Amino acid sequence: MLLAQRTKSGRYYIGESEAVLDSQAFRNLRGKVQLILTSPPFPLNAKKSYGNMTGDKYLEWFANLAPKFAEMLTDDGSILIEMGNGWEPKRPVQSLLPLKSLMSFVENEEAGLRLIQQFVCYNPSRLPSPAQWVTVNRMRAVDSFTNIWWIAKSDFPKADNSKVLRPYSDSMLNLLKRGDFNAGKRPSGHNVSGAGFLRDCGGSIAHNFFEVESMDSKRDVRLPDPFNAFSLSNSISNDFFTRTCKERGIKKPHPARMQMGLAAFFVQYLTDRGDWVLDPFAGSNTTGYAAARLGRKWLAIDAREEYVEQSRIRFEDPALKNLNEQSYEYQQTTHAN
Repeated sequence: MLLAQRTKSGRYYIGESEAVLDSQAFRNLRGKVQLILTSPPFPLNAKKSYGNMTGDKYLEWFANLAPKFAEMLTDDGSILIEMGNGWEPKRPVQSLLPLKSLMSFVENEEAGLRLIQQFVCYNPSRLPSPAQWVTVNRMRAVDSFTNIWWIAKSDFPKADNSKVLRPYSDSMLNLLKRGDFNAGKRPSGHNVSGAGFLRDCGGSIAHNFFEVESMDSKRDVRLPDPFNAFSLSNSISNDFFTRTCKERGIKKPHPARMQMGLAAFFVQYLTDRGDWVLDPFAGSNTTGYAAARLGRKWLAIDAREEYVEQSRIRFEDPALKNLNEQSYEYQQTTHAN
């Protein structure tokens, strides 16, 4: 493997994830990683430019990652995997491969994992997909979301939803200002006490459905605070990373970048400052950047060396200057596996 980038808070390695995780450098970190946050090559039925396996080969490969990930985690650590849908080749039929992959990963008996919760990230600005069956034949609706699966070794992984609160709605702010609301028994049978909603907690508990753009023009999107501190989908085309890629002639930044606010949400939610965060399929290193911004240590792995330059661009972002984060020179060092 190749240590390709090193900063004050983290390191980026080039190599196949399985081999890098088996290396001596990573053996020393087993049991110390608090969060594995990644968007692996999706289980598709056709090859993409960023590299992906297909069909049964993908299923076997993905399932075998589970014990390798599990042994890196602390006892209360978490794995967050973003996974999109797949479609059968040349057919308007959704593939079961993503669901089978998830189940084979969680049910791998060597890993001892369990599914904690499902999250959905909805983005109406995504290009119509699958194009053949949406814009050409006009038979299917647009795939406008991805799933994020929260997996852990324990029923009680480290998590604190008070760190990722949503801003209160105007109606809730008015309720707190008035100091009263319609208490009593609800049709569901639940009895709401007279003081049940009068304590100001600084915001409301986040939902597991992230609406990065409003579904209703008359209603504001209330994303958790970590989303609002980072680039949202409608500003990504003009953020520091994208502008700098264009200036340096990088015509094709990584085509499947994780939404920055999404990465920030889970880093803030499931880790504390100083914890290790690992992305085994890092690409342009969205996860590492979000971790550094939030005071965590990061580790990144990718098989393709071309993405390291994009990771370096992230760490030139002026937003990191106040953190005294700096990227060291390229490490011309090959480490034995």
